[in-house]
Amino acid sequence: ADDAESDAAYAAACAVPGAGEWVFDMARLRLLHGTALRRRGRRAEAVETLHAALRAFQGLGAEPWVEQCRAGLREADRTPNAAPVQACGLTAQELRVARLVSTGLTNKEAGAALQLSPRTIGAHLYRIFPKLGVTSRAALAGALPES
Repeated sequence: ADDAESDAAYAAACAVPGAGEWVFDMARLRLLHGTALRRRGRRAEAVETLHAALRAFQGLGAEPWVEQCRAGLREADRTPNAAPVQACGLTAQELRVARLVSTGLTNKEAGAALQLSPRTIGAHLYRIFPKLGVTSRAALAGALPES
């Protein structure tokens, strides 16, 4: 199935009345969907979905399934983001940079926190400002989505 069909099938399964009562089955569905998202390069969505599966399996004490979720999350850590993942259009890295800079950190300080050069932080800000419709560092905090 293509991405849209897969996403639609997942959403439909989650929307079935009473689906929440099938905790194990829904956790398995989330694990499978999270794995598919990761393979398609949709890392942030994959991590969110895999964490939901992990919490459910932990609550059930299903240790083999917990380990599968952890393995998927470890793999997601090695998967680069393929596209913007936030509603505001920022990539995960741009969002991290924007959040740090919005607290008043300089490019050098934000770069040190993220293990990036100050010039790279500046390049991120160059792309972030138009995406958020701001023209100053001071305006960043008000333009960022809630975490």
